[in-house]
Amino acid sequence: MPGRLPTKADFPAEVTLSVVPPPASQPSTNVLILLHGLGDTNVSFAKLGQQLNLPETACIALQAPNGLIMDIGGFQWGDDLVMDQSNGELDMDTGFQAATRLVLDCVIQEGLINRCGYKAREIILFGFAQGGMAGLQAAASLDGSELGGVVSIGGGLSHLLPLKSLERKSKTPVLVCRATRGSKVTESAVSKLKDAFEYVEVKDWKKNGDGMMSNREEMMPIMQFFARRLLSKRGVPAGSVELT
Repeated sequence: MPGRLPTKADFPAEVTLSVVPPPASQPSTNVLILLHGLGDTNVSFAKLGQQLNLPETACIALQAPNGLIMDIGGFQWGDDLVMDQSNGELDMDTGFQAATRLVLDCVIQEGLINRCGYKAREIILFGFAQGGMAGLQAAASLDGSELGGVVSIGGGLSHLLPLKSLERKSKTPVLVCRATRGSKVTESAVSKLKDAFEYVEVKDWKKNGDGMMSNREEMMPIMQFFARRLLSKRGVPAGSVELT
């Protein structure tokens, strides 16, 4: 049986998310989980899901579990709030144990697989910066199952990833997009990704500093990745079997 369109009621009450259905009259064959960057909320990524308008794909814009200090708005995926002494900015890499539990246990396992009937292969993660790190951490920590994929914009694996997670490479394919200048995704970060995942594709964007895709050239490798990994039930003759 194919998975059904998720609703907020399918997830624990403490999880904050928005569900964007697939284009009108299309089945929700796939689920794309959208993970915002540090200091943002799920609202902007719900709009991204609407803009992507991917065929046969429901989008879930998930909000990070931890708020920022004092009256600063927005949320973050890290376990702690630490200031990077080199630049005075918040450190993106402070561990992702809570985020991994949220993504893997609450959203993917409890909500999408147990309640809505999806398979892990039908679920793709898309994250920006710290959200990309959280998505990669979740995929690398998943035991025995292959997700549809992970797209990370300007985020690599946490240096705090437990070594046991690297003993067996994940079969989940990964696409990482980074800036040619000033990217947080260094060559050593790419090397660590290749230690953790069997298939890693890196696309360099000609820009200064990691940011979201802003033109057709930057969007093209992401759409090509989606085209390879999204499943389709439309137009498949009755009784046939779709190979994945």
